[in-house]
Amino acid sequence: MSIVADQVRRLDAQIDRISAASLTARGYGTPHPTYGSPESDFSATTALSSPRVRGLVRIVKALSSSSTSKPTLNSSRIQSLLLQSGLTGDSASVEQAAAKTPYETELEWLLVGKATVQTYGLLLDALLDQIIPLSDDLWYWDDVLGSYWYSALYMVQTSPIRMWKLTREIYSESIDRFNRLKSHPVAAVTGGFRSGGSDDGEQAQHTKTEAVASNSEDSGLSKQWRQFYSIVRESIAERTITNLRKRVFSHVGVARAEARKKRAELLKLREMTAAGLGILMVEGLAFSAEEGDNPSEWKGLLERSVALMDMILQTTHKIDVRLVEYEENVFAGVEEDPELSIHAADLVEAERPPVLARRLLDILQAGLPEHINNMAAVTANNGRPRRLVRYWLPAATLLISSSTLLRILVNRKEDILNWIRDIGATTRDFWMNWVVEPVRKIIGTIRHDENSEIAIMSRDSLKADRESLERMVVDFAMDKPDVAVGTSSITDAQIAEIRSRVKEGDVTSVLKAYERDMRRPFVGAIKGDLVRSLLIQVQKTKVDLEVAISGIDALLKSQELVFGFIGLTPGVLVTIGLFQYLKAVLWNRKGLRQGRKARRSVRVLRKIDKILSEATPSQNNVVSYKDHGLLVCEVHVLRRLAHGVLPGDVEKEFIEDVDELANLKGINIQMRALDRIRWAYAEWLSRMA
Repeated sequence: MSIVADQVRRLDAQIDRISAASLTARGYGTPHPTYGSPESDFSATTALSSPRVRGLVRIVKALSSSSTSKPTLNSSRIQSLLLQSGLTGDSASVEQAAAKTPYETELEWLLVGKATVQTYGLLLDALLDQIIPLSDDLWYWDDVLGSYWYSALYMVQTSPIRMWKLTREIYSESIDRFNRLKSHPVAAVTGGFRSGGSDDGEQAQHTKTEAVASNSEDSGLSKQWRQFYSIVRESIAERTITNLRKRVFSHVGVARAEARKKRAELLKLREMTAAGLGILMVEGLAFSAEEGDNPSEWKGLLERSVALMDMILQTTHKIDVRLVEYEENVFAGVEEDPELSIHAADLVEAERPPVLARRLLDILQAGLPEHINNMAAVTANNGRPRRLVRYWLPAATLLISSSTLLRILVNRKEDILNWIRDIGATTRDFWMNWVVEPVRKIIGTIRHDENSEIAIMSRDSLKADRESLERMVVDFAMDKPDVAVGTSSITDAQIAEIRSRVKEGDVTSVLKAYERDMRRPFVGAIKGDLVRSLLIQVQKTKVDLEVAISGIDALLKSQELVFGFIGLTPGVLVTIGLFQYLKAVLWNRKGLRQGRKARRSVRVLRKIDKILSEATPSQNNVVSYKDHGLLVCEVHVLRRLAHGVLPGDVEKEFIEDVDELANLKGINIQMRALDRIRWAYAEWLSRMA
């Protein structure tokens, strides 16, 4: 909620209170009141039955700040309601005014009062919208004047404008002198001597020659062109001599002088706009508690407030007067306003609301738009240059080099397309291989998908090798029973026992033969079973290795979900980081915006401190109109910044403390409120900054 909205709501409530008190004083506060005499008996019920009264009541409700969520209406809506009221037509006669009922007259005053409050809010908004951007322009000129390089850059940026102005002046002067030369040759020659100076003999002789030539019979196009060219050269030479003092200084110095002048004009415009804002806030619609008892008091204040708004609209943009004179002119214009009822004794009360309504309509239709245009013109003449002026050099450079850039793009078209395709393919492969595929494997693991299980060896490899080892050992025991069991034959029970031992990893029967043949290796290798037992042990080693690997395989399968998430982590981290970066850069910059708001809030508090420290208090220990307007402007900015920085409950307390800065209760109270804001809300401001 802005400070203007609060002001409009407060004044609208005061208008309702004063109008209700006025109606009650006249006898309209009861269901069947009397106006004061038997001749003027009038009931509110009868009055409300009139179509005119019902229309006025409807318009009054539409103009109330509580009728919509937005307390201030736009200009077109206010104009439409004023036109619908019928008060802005031709002036009514005395008989028509006398025919109005007192209740209707009071409703017209209420309607005009609410329209005045709405217009007052529009004017406050306009002044605030005009004064806030002036600070940015002043900062621009401070940067230009604070650095030699910025001054040189400003000189380069504005050089085409100065060259264009100089060319137009020379051309206009040359055209004027050429026309005078054709019509009055002798006078033109004399004028040329006076403007060029008596000490420039060559220039005077040249002018005399051209004058004589112009009187000759040869007046062809080539002769006229030579005459015009000679006049242009003379104008350039004369302007060079005239601007000799400026040529003593550098071009950068001239640019700095121009920037210094524009900054001074902007500063003066800012002070006058702030003074107008302060006058409106202090003197405009300043109702007191006692004005409801005397209807003529608040109605006269309404007229003076409308006259005050009109004077501020007419005089704020005129920066050729001093600030003190501006304030005096505003108050003098209000006191001498011819449309005030105190200057028109023959104007009855019923005729006064139409006068005010027409004046409000004139302010909305002509005064306010003209004021906005005048302020925009002054700001455009003295504000920072337009973007076209500031960026014409890089734009021209880009335009000149556009053909080269286009040629490079055309020549490297295939490479650029390949880069784009490679970037797209890399992005797609990364997404599929490092995000989609790991997620699919994790889902398969959770669902016990056999195709997604981790395996170091094949599922039936160990079983086949173990059965092969069992057959080898059994065949060896059956071929060599004397070695395996120590008898010449082997029974089925012994074979079953050997099978069970082999499953447990015991191949003792083979090792006995291996130990016997190792006593005589060469004989055992040729005649014995050394080679066979050795090969069986190789199979045994293979089975033992596969058993170890199967254990590792089982361990991996038990942690398969963990390994799946580990494989997914790099892709997810890279994806999240990329999205967070894009979100911070392109979409969600809330944190950066809040940080900027907090830092700007601190700067606004510094401005408020500076305004209060440098303010010269009056006899009542209050600040001047200008300082009050500047305070209102900074408070308006501070309230808007606090909306995105402070929590909701803290923001309400912050607004209450900030509003004390804009109230004229004395500089001491305002300074204490500023100190309270600093220590009470430093936590949020420092944390967000």
